[in-house]
Amino acid sequence: MSMHPVVEAVTSRIIKRSRGSRGAYLAHLDAARLHGVQRGALSCTNLAHGFAAFPANDKLALKEQKKPSIAIVSAYNDMLSAHQPFESFPKVIKEAARKAGAVAQFAGGVPAMCDGVTQGQPGMELSLFSRDTIAMGTAIALSHNMFDAALYLGICDKIVPGLLIGALHFGHLPAVFVPGGPMTSGLANKEKARIRQLYAQGKATREELLECESASYHGSGTCTFYGTANSNQVLMEIMGLHLPGSAFITPGTPLREALTAAATERAVAISQQGGNYTPVGHVVDEKCIVNAVVGLLATGGSTNHTLHLVAIAKAAGIVIDWDDFDELSAIVPMLTRIYPNGDADVNHFNAAGGPGFVIRELLDAGLLHDDVTTILGHGLRAHCSEPFLDGEGVTWKPVPLASADDNVLRTAAVPFARDGGMVLVSGNLGRAVMKVSAVKEEHRVVEAPALTFNSQEDFMHAYQAGKLDRDFVAVLRFQGPRANGMPELHALTPALSNLQDAGRHVALVTDGRMSGASGKVPAAIHVSPEILAGGPLGLVRDGDIIRLDAGAGTLEALVPPDVWAARSVVSADLSSCHIGMGRELFSMFRNTVSEAELGATTFALPSPIPTTVPLHEGADSGEIVPGSDEDFLIRNPK
Repeated sequence: MSMHPVVEAVTSRIIKRSRGSRGAYLAHLDAARLHGVQRGALSCTNLAHGFAAFPANDKLALKEQKKPSIAIVSAYNDMLSAHQPFESFPKVIKEAARKAGAVAQFAGGVPAMCDGVTQGQPGMELSLFSRDTIAMGTAIALSHNMFDAALYLGICDKIVPGLLIGALHFGHLPAVFVPGGPMTSGLANKEKARIRQLYAQGKATREELLECESASYHGSGTCTFYGTANSNQVLMEIMGLHLPGSAFITPGTPLREALTAAATERAVAISQQGGNYTPVGHVVDEKCIVNAVVGLLATGGSTNHTLHLVAIAKAAGIVIDWDDFDELSAIVPMLTRIYPNGDADVNHFNAAGGPGFVIRELLDAGLLHDDVTTILGHGLRAHCSEPFLDGEGVTWKPVPLASADDNVLRTAAVPFARDGGMVLVSGNLGRAVMKVSAVKEEHRVVEAPALTFNSQEDFMHAYQAGKLDRDFVAVLRFQGPRANGMPELHALTPALSNLQDAGRHVALVTDGRMSGASGKVPAAIHVSPEILAGGPLGLVRDGDIIRLDAGAGTLEALVPPDVWAARSVVSADLSSCHIGMGRELFSMFRNTVSEAELGATTFALPSPIPTTVPLHEGADSGEIVPGSDEDFLIRNPK
């Protein structure tokens, strides 16, 4: 199957746009690689510190400087149900490494916060910044230069993107991502949403709500709805960083343990000493990033990845923007219906065919690049398979030709929708992302008076006081990364859903996030630039008519131009968002973070390289690095 022309065009544009920064990245990657074990660069004192506490046989292997040393970087903690299973993984990994003729060391742990716990709480204002903190923690874990490859143990929201960004800054090291699997299915997602809405109306008690939530989130493993955590897992499969079909095997099963051992064996095999050297900086290239965007769209994945994929690409010297998402969304079919875009959970999705089925369908439709490098070697088609136990090991078989449940998973020939359900809207309020895959057609255009709020608490107070029983567009401002860390705003979902169900025409416009749980209410989110970056959202006044049109890509305040030009931006006292719950420690992030469309990152693209170093893709020496703030503003003038 030939490649779809839009996929080809977007890929070519990204390659051209990224040529200077990608060339700089690859040059840095090559400079960091040592021939022989990485620890060969260490002094005797360095090395002695590095294995002082090791068992005798492992210490001997490290002394000989012949066998590879595999780093374990883990986001384990007991509070995240998804990450609790990682407690037992290091023991399995170390034993598997020894059997494969290598040594594995627990290199470091990184922080991992649960957005489910912090939703609507002050701690949520650290959530987005935790991604770059995790990347820094990953760099610290690998900074000892003891390692020849690394295994990354993480699943949830900001954690996998943070681990991958950190890994890409050590792009000369091979990387294998190791999932822990989802919890078994609990209370149906549709019933959970119903009880949440009843509680918002005051028709269910707190005890009834807690019983509902506890029946939904009831054991170890990832939450089973298709939010950011499970979007991460699908992307790791499509990017070729997982063993095929490993994302959604439940914890505590023999197959889960066998897959962990097999991931270790693969990390050894793709180290320099293993003979199939495959550095992660070569795996994550421009085509890999395009594949990730296509996979996200085809499965109705989390809008958080309109930030995270931009940041991941940036770490590899690749520049993407929301125009790329928008153009691909127009031609990528929706192949899944997983909550909140349907009633099924990820266990149902996996039973119907899972990620391997999606990859095969997209490859056959010419929507994914097959000519990429993965941890299995060359070609993505090897990932169109699912794992089975074979004694104590794992074997892989091709995914079925037909979906086991057409209500959950379909072929590209008969998709749920002909587009990816994610659109870019823009106008005099800025640029924003809309996820419309769960929004009915009749709700995709809203034109109504603005009601402005400076916090989700202000909104909820108005709702509970009965002041919002009308048609309106909620403009929730000062929720961007510079203002308060860009928290998710899930507390608004039940209230807005109730108003929409009651026949009101409502929508949300915000510089904050709604993430993978974005549902049936139209929401223009991640408005960029935010007010503190010079954005126009602060010019909106109560009563202004706002037009949000997903089909036309419009985000407009219908205010006469002369009136609009004469206005000054509103201000707000944000001091309460900057102190308490550790937020004062993150002031440097708020002061330096980029705009949402630039990934809301605190790190820069790889710097231009000297002219004595060969450039990637024919770049001219001395050119301005694409993807900088200046370049973004030239391409997207305010």
